Amino acid sequence: MFVKMIKMKKILLLPFLALLTFSFQGSVTSSKLTENLKVVINRMSDQDSIACWVFLKDKGQGSQKLFKTPEKLVSKRSLERRKKYLPADELVNTTDLPVYGEYLKSLESIGLVVKSKSKWLNSACVQVTKAQVKEIERLPFVSKIDLVMRFSKRYTNQVVDDPETKQFQNEPNSKNEHALNYGKSLRQNEMMNVPALHDLGITGKGVLVGVFDTGFNNLEHKAFENIDILAAWDFVNGDSDVSDGTDAGEGSHGTNVLSAIGGYSSGNLIGPAYGATFLLAKTENTDSETPLEEDNWISAIEWADSIGVDLVTSSLGYLDYDPPFHSYSWKDMDGNTARITIAADMAVGKGIAVFISAGNEGPNALHNTLSAPADGDSVIAVGAVDQNGSIAYFSSVGPTVDGRIKPDILALGFGVRVAGTLTKSGYSLASGTSFSCPLAAGVGVLLLSQQPWLSPVQLADVLRSTAGNSLNPNNEMGWGVVNALDALNAARSFKKQ
Repeated sequence: MFVKMIKMKKILLLPFLALLTFSFQGSVTSSKLTENLKVVINRMSDQDSIACWVFLKDKGQGSQKLFKTPEKLVSKRSLERRKKYLPADELVNTTDLPVYGEYLKSLESIGLVVKSKSKWLNSACVQVTKAQVKEIERLPFVSKIDLVMRFSKRYTNQVVDDPETKQFQNEPNSKNEHALNYGKSLRQNEMMNVPALHDLGITGKGVLVGVFDTGFNNLEHKAFENIDILAAWDFVNGDSDVSDGTDAGEGSHGTNVLSAIGGYSSGNLIGPAYGATFLLAKTENTDSETPLEEDNWISAIEWADSIGVDLVTSSLGYLDYDPPFHSYSWKDMDGNTARITIAADMAVGKGIAVFISAGNEGPNALHNTLSAPADGDSVIAVGAVDQNGSIAYFSSVGPTVDGRIKPDILALGFGVRVAGTLTKSGYSLASGTSFSCPLAAGVGVLLLSQQPWLSPVQLADVLRSTAGNSLNPNNEMGWGVVNALDALNAARSFKKQ
């Protein structure tokens, strides 16, 4: 019986759009509007509205004085983490300064509601009509106006509780070779040599991990009885409830992902990083035809950074959009175009390791099938293998448009044992890079727990250099399936500075 069907997500290529001007009351050309936005505005009726980024020229008067008290900008833990990359007197910069409040008030004064804001990108996200775009354009502190990209997904019935099909089971550890009883989750851990680290008492303790997903609807599950959750926030509905509750979105996918990295139930399921501490962020609305807006993810990464997150795992994998919504295409997978990618790379620059699912679009002989932010040059993109260690048929491929190998590493992504969402004790099998990603990220957590001074780039280097295909990396398998023990031994060569 086949297991959990994955959420298949695609990005379709935007048609080539010639340079156009748009009209409010006649033809208007603006240097503040991007070309994509001009085209969209030209097609909108006066009653239509669209989500836009409003980029600001500066952080306002007097903001520089905040550099004198960096602990008011981000947490002490965040400052400590940044020392991996930055001199002690340069731990914060202008990207850490808040968006200037007076500028936001000016936007609100013309009838706009600020949906979200990004201090890293110095921008605000607002829903605007054609007329309001022209009003924003006149504001002297506005430097640029652009679309907020939106993505759609196809959700299918994907849960099969307590499956018994031998073909996909991770067999129990009958020989007692390891200190822990993994039950049917042995295969997904053993493939990465994780039990060798668990046998040494390495569990991820002391590492703060961010999990960004659709929400988390079954935290009462037995596998989460002892999980350490420091904080949670719903960026879709703007509250602290990341379960299904009464507002928008359904969180079964997030429940599955969280259990893959951090669940623990002896004899049933053990995640690689079950001893870590977690931040949970709901960034997608499954009730919507376009559940993911990039501003939610960017808000989440800034929030996690401010608390002091060490590593983020995010199983986005979106590659589809429906007209009239607008998204990135494979041609934009160059590491510098998608704003989610820019934000992910900025996070790495602040000392956060970022693991992203490569996508579920499989091979294409003509171009990459990646999805942002897996194209980031500092992001660790994770592909998937099946139970036999062969590349999974759905695992997305590189290269990036600028010629870099992607994915970076691989983990099991076919028949992964996860916590079920229908009962407090049931389990399911799941397939997709959505599940190989948290498994591989779990290895990253284990390494950081032992070598906390590793920078994200050093972490990526040791994971790649010790993986199963490291001698012949390619755009299908990357550097191969990670090897936790070999990676830990390699990581020990990096000494604390």
